[in-house]
Amino acid sequence: MVNKESRVEIRRKKHLRTRNRFSGTAERPRLAVFRSNKHMYAQIINDAEGTTLVAASTLDKNAKEALKETDTVEATAFLGKEIAKRALDKGIKEVVFDRGGFIYQGKIKALADAAREAGLEF
Repeated sequence: MVNKESRVEIRRKKHLRTRNRFSGTAERPRLAVFRSNKHMYAQIINDAEGTTLVAASTLDKNAKEALKETDTVEATAFLGKEIAKRALDKGIKEVVFDRGGFIYQGKIKALADAAREAGLEF
């Protein structure tokens, strides 16, 4: 009988492999993305100090007011604009994009494109 690894475990392994290649610094923090079935979460992290500089998610009050559904591509695009706006307010212009082991398509791509359009560089 063939035993397949779960998709969650495969994603976690991919994420750990990519995290070995880069980390966020004070000059260029890491934009980490997590996706669940219903919500998206984005954080800008300084790994050198171990602190979260900026965070946004579809659970935020302003996101819930602006969005009808939180599990769509449009919702993640809204989240990308929101995280970029908050980062620019804190003086963060350049980040390293960490897709969290998720495939770069659909919601992850929409978040990245919206953040780029709003002014973040990566």
